[in-house]
Amino acid sequence: MVIPFGWLASRMTLQRRSLRAASLTAMIAAILIIIGGGVVRVTGSGLGCPDWPACTQGSLAPTAQMGIHATIEFANRLLTTVLCAAVGWVIIAARLQREPVPGITRWAWVQFWLVVLNAVIGGVTVWVKLNPFMVAAHFLAATLLLTAAAITWDKTQNLMVDEQPISTEKLKSLGTIMLALNAVLVIVGTAVTGSGPHAGDSADVPRMGFDWQSITVIHAVIAVLALVVVLVIWRTAEAQQILGVVRKAKMYVLVFAGQGLIGIIQALTHLPELLVVCHLVGSALVWIGAVRLMLASHAPQPSVIAATHS
Repeated sequence: MVIPFGWLASRMTLQRRSLRAASLTAMIAAILIIIGGGVVRVTGSGLGCPDWPACTQGSLAPTAQMGIHATIEFANRLLTTVLCAAVGWVIIAARLQREPVPGITRWAWVQFWLVVLNAVIGGVTVWVKLNPFMVAAHFLAATLLLTAAAITWDKTQNLMVDEQPISTEKLKSLGTIMLALNAVLVIVGTAVTGSGPHAGDSADVPRMGFDWQSITVIHAVIAVLALVVVLVIWRTAEAQQILGVVRKAKMYVLVFAGQGLIGIIQALTHLPELLVVCHLVGSALVWIGAVRLMLASHAPQPSVIAATHS
């Protein structure tokens, strides 16, 4: 039996730069999905299309009479098409490499199934009329997709590096703690969002019920803890001359500083819509930084590399 990808791979190959471009495009598309969801929420367009997968029971797309909210929601749904094309490109580019990298191919397929998961959760979110816990689940599913996209992109970046990344056991442990704190930060962030304004549609949409000020303070404390761990990683890696980890730690701190500033300003200015969307973009970039720093800290130890090549 001839497998389509196998048949195609026997007739053509793609260069590494095509794989890198595909993985970067897929990661950008994953970020756009998060931004699109944020725009839908702050504009109150979450139920602009009251049904799923069609916009209404009688129409796949919104009609002119349905107004701007339906247009915004439907445009957000169309972003999934862009995402599917980008992920499809990654899968094809990974399979058509002269020397395929199984790890990258697997992560490309993980992205595909996470796109499916996001679509289903998005549909359920509409069906349950924007239940805040379901909205949070939708955002977390989008973050899982971003995770897979970031890992894929990071792996394609490492294909172009002559020197193999290295790390130590201490950095590996710190990297695990750092990523766990960032994951908790994202989860608590959904509780902050689910307890505050911008429910996604009308004022009748229920909220999570947490005290917004209290959960915001908890969110800030976790953010500080995550930053402290990254600073420890930075100092430890610098002392051990593990420059790959140092570079990624610096990048994380830079993005984190911008994200923290946006978070403080939006909290003090009653959550203006533009800053809320900017904070979502920042959360995506911080998460990418955390994932890449974790991957760098989990690189093989020098002794393991030496044993492999001996």
